This record gives sequence, C-alpha cells and structure tokens, in this order.
Amino acid sequence: MKTCIVGASGYTGAELAKLINQHPHFSLDALFVSENSQDANKNLVEIHGHLNSRVSLLLQPLTQTRLDTLADEFDLVFLATPHEASHDWMPTLLSKRGKVFDLSGAFRLQDTQVFAHYYGFEHQHSDVLSHAVYGLAEWYSAEIAKADFVAVPGCYPTASLIATKPLAFSELLDPNHLPVINAVSGVSGAGRKSALSNSFCEVSLQAYGILSHRHTPEISAYLGSDVIFTPHLGNFKRGILATITCRLKYGVKTQQIEDAFSSAYADKPMVRMLNSPPKLDNVVNQPYCDLYWQYNPKSGYVVITSAIDNLLKGAASQAIQCANLRFGFSDTCGLTDGATSQ
Repeated sequence: MKTCIVGASGYTGAELAKLINQHPHFSLDALFVSENSQDANKNLVEIHGHLNSRVSLLLQPLTQTRLDTLADEFDLVFLATPHEASHDWMPTLLSKRGKVFDLSGAFRLQDTQVFAHYYGFEHQHSDVLSHAVYGLAEWYSAEIAKADFVAVPGCYPTASLIATKPLAFSELLDPNHLPVINAVSGVSGAGRKSALSNSFCEVSLQAYGILSHRHTPEISAYLGSDVIFTPHLGNFKRGILATITCRLKYGVKTQQIEDAFSSAYADKPMVRMLNSPPKLDNVVNQPYCDLYWQYNPKSGYVVITSAIDNLLKGAASQAIQCANLRFGFSDTCGLTDGATSQ
C-alpha cells in the first residue's frame, strides 16, 4: 500500500519512516515537509543519521497543488504536523480516497469551545471533526477498523488512559475523587525544533502546564471523568513514566481490579502487565505500554504506573497500530519481531 508522511523531518516523522520502511504491507513512497521548511529537498538521513540509509528519501516541499492530489496518490497519509496545519489541510485530504492518520491534536477533542481554549485558535471544521475516530488502539479497535480518518492520541493521554480506562470501564472509580496523574516526559516530547527552555542542557526536572495543559481535557473526555493532570519535563531524551493515584468505590476488592485489567488487556499484545513497577529503559525504542498497579483496600486507593516511549506508543507506533487495524492486519504487524498479518 502506497504511503506518505507529511512532517517527516521531526522526531515522530523519522520514527514513522523507520516503521513504515520495515512494514511488510506498507511501502514508504514519499516524505513531505512544509513548503517553507529549511529541511525541504534534504535527504532524511542527513537529518536523522541513525536511520543509516535505510530510509534514503528526499523531503519534498508540500505545495498547494501537491496537497490537492495527495490523498488520491497514496493509500495512507500520516500527518506529523503542527495542529494548525492538520486543521487547515484535513478537508482537502478527506475529500480523496486515502486514509488519513493525524498525529496532531487538531481533531482529538469534539468540543470546539474546549479546543479553542486549550489550543489557542477556533476550530473551523466541525463537520470533519465528527468523522474523526480516536486512535487509542486498545480501546477503539472496532471503530478504527472502519475509519477513513484517525486522530492518533497524544503521548500523555496514551500513558494515562491505558492505565485508567480499565477501572472506569468496570465502574470501580469513586466519582467523588478525581484521579491524580503525575507524568514525566523526556525532552523529545517538545519536538525537534523546541525552544531554549526545552533544550537538553537547560532542562532540570520540573513541572509545567500546571492545571492548564492541553492534554487534560483529552484525558478527561476519553476517561469520562475530570482529572488532575500534572506533566513534568525530565532531563532525558525519550519516554514517559506516569504515576496515577485513584480512589475506588467503597468495598472494591483486589480481585475486581485484577479482573478489570485482565479483561481489558489479556488479548492486547502491546500492553504488558508487570509484577513490579515499570522502568523507562524497558520501553524506550519499543512499541509497548508497561503497566503495574498496587492497591490498599484499607484506604481505597490504587496507584498505577504506566511507561511508554513517547515517540512510539505515544505517537508513531500507535499510528501504525491503528493503520494495521484499519487494513485487517495484526496489532503487532511491522512493530515487533516476527510480527505477521492475520
């Protein structure tokens, strides 16, 4: 299947390129950047040398003329683009035959007023928004399998929702106590062209976006509960570790929690339930989410820890997982060693 990536010069774009290049059913046929990008007409391996010539393709400037025909040229279009670009381009892309997987936040929130508050501009395409399927692969696989347009979740929401949705789905959460999510991300989450304050040499472990981060309403919307979410920036390259504290309903038993997670993920190969708290080193450069929980029946509190690679399960590999579901392949196809299609 012919595939292209728009926004291919960034960290997520490079990860997408690597994954598509090794996929048994998708062919990587073109890479695009914005028309005025300083990376236009460079080879991807000039920017991301770790690809070691495995993906030797030019970064083509995306002109309006090319945009008009893009989704007719390709079976799959992946957007690793700024929110504004995805927002503006989506009506044109969806008027064609190609399936679109958008890794920006432009179409994750259905409430346009909430969107405007957190993203800083008015949403103009509510008609398109209604067709967007949220790409949390473990929870919306049936919808993804029929979708023409998938809005791939953010990295923090992925780590947080995979950890908490089993409890919400099984109606174990105490509605009078908000889940409290503290999550630490590596600096690659800020993107390749980040500001000085996000530079590796400048970063000291710190909280940011306190009670105001744009991923808060995304987590709340798909959990079905308001949350207190505090992101932190760590002085390491990649990965997210989330620690989540939830109060459960009175009388919840340990076995009910075990059953909730087992029911949710027993047949989900990209989520690994552990017997000890996860470590970032075990998920960096891997497409998995590692989970562990511990419960105190006396207090009624459960603490869940969740670890992902922010560029993979939090972005690129989840997008590929969604594409696999859309075209009838296994979740793991092209993502893990020995992966095969169903």
